[in-house]
Amino acid sequence: MTGNGFTARDGGVVEVSGRMTFQTVPQFLAHTDEWLRSGTGKVTIDMHGVTLADSAGLALMLEWLEMARAAKREIVFTNIPEQTRDLIHVNGLQRVFNT
Repeated sequence: MTGNGFTARDGGVVEVSGRMTFQTVPQFLAHTDEWLRSGTGKVTIDMHGVTLADSAGLALMLEWLEMARAAKREIVFTNIPEQTRDLIHVNGLQRVFNT
């Protein structure tokens, strides 16, 4: 995934980078199993490298939560971009994302 992708770090941290938009979400989703099914326990998704996330990016985050639940894992999001935080608040999802 050129410019958009995941970097797995120690301790269950996954850094997400690039654009999480309608055009790129299918790529992110296609590569989710690489980090979601490769371990156990909590996953921290660090979004400090995300340059743009629209409503499709927010939908992807919700899908990751559902996939993690099915895999018996917990996901925690850190460094959520301000634009995405705004979408979370507008959609009343503060409890879901603990914001």
